[in-house]
Amino acid sequence: QLTQYTDYSLRTLIFLGLHRDRLSTITEIAECYRISRNHLVKVVHQLGAQGFVETVRGKGGGIRLAAAPEEINIGDVVRRFENLAIVECFSENDTCAISPSCRLRGVLQKALRSFVEVLDAYTLKDLLVNQKKMKNLLSVVD
Repeated sequence: QLTQYTDYSLRTLIFLGLHRDRLSTITEIAECYRISRNHLVKVVHQLGAQGFVETVRGKGGGIRLAAAPEEINIGDVVRRFENLAIVECFSENDTCAISPSCRLRGVLQKALRSFVEVLDAYTLKDLLVNQKKMKNLLSVVD
């Protein structure tokens, strides 16, 4: 399961990808998705720090994608926002008693690699195929 933080990050990128022609606000995104504005502020800050979005301050300011949707790789977003050490033995501080002889680590690493490889095959542009319907679902009028 992806964290809510990653979920909100991906949803924010989708929203911004649907509205490339203008600046969007955190409040607008939070209202459209019915999610916490306070939580979204942190997500957008991190999206900016990671170079996925640009912020414009001041009156009439907002946020927008920092790159074209085809340049934003979904696997890259997930890797930057998720802790992919899904079990203790993936971490440097592994204290599991059976790690030296357990095969679970290798199996899970292989599964995780496959998961991320699938995500790497997609960009934000791939997620924006039905823009009119998505905008309608978000109750957004341009």
